[in-house]
Amino acid sequence: MAADGVYVYAIVRAAVAPPADVGGVGNPPAPLRSIRRGKVAAVVSEAPPKLRARRRDLLAHQDLLQRLAEDGPVLPMRFGMVAPDEESVRRQLASAEGEHVAALERLSGGVEVNMKAFPAQSGLSTLIAEDRNVRHLRDEARRRPGYEASLRLGEAVAAALATRAAAAGRRILRELTPLAREVAKGPDVQGCTLNVSFLVDRREQERFRARAQRFADAHRDHVELRLAGPLPCYSFVTAESCPSQTAAGV
Repeated sequence: MAADGVYVYAIVRAAVAPPADVGGVGNPPAPLRSIRRGKVAAVVSEAPPKLRARRRDLLAHQDLLQRLAEDGPVLPMRFGMVAPDEESVRRQLASAEGEHVAALERLSGGVEVNMKAFPAQSGLSTLIAEDRNVRHLRDEARRRPGYEASLRLGEAVAAALATRAAAAGRRILRELTPLAREVAKGPDVQGCTLNVSFLVDRREQERFRARAQRFADAHRDHVELRLAGPLPCYSFVTAESCPSQTAAGV
């Protein structure tokens, strides 16, 4: 079957070559190549027909970005970025070469670490001891059990747990921000009181994670922290750094 355009994985420095032992999206995995223009290059492959977000393709995309990051800074593209042809990629690289070079320099030596804060469901006993309103509603539900009493208690508990987690999230954000080059707020996630990404020096990421873990251990009754990383620096690539003018997402 014919290819359906050029699949763009990332923009890198021109000297960086795609790893020879890794394939791209598609089944079988598409061979990788570089489209170079000046000081930058796009790592691409042929886009398979009827590209969909299949697990094997998502993993292929992510694994390649991780491998490229081992050789230097990467401007990662979201899964499904497809350009009509090679010439459109070259035009974009030429028109935004300065912006790409500056973005690669800004990200050099850095990784993204994402942190999400969730209410600590294990902290219910502490919450009852600390929150007079929740304690009162608990006692009322015991004296006069029923649907309305249980509903009021459940809503109060959920709100109080979320409030405590949000407050803890603000504290850990203040603690971790000085350890990061940049901080980017993420989209709202259901049940999550804080979703934020940090641009961290690769050599400092263990120190960063250790600080977050110490906070999580000390506040386990208030917040559950979930850290993910190192990740490609999606949250720190601006629209100007992304070839969206010439490519379309799936």
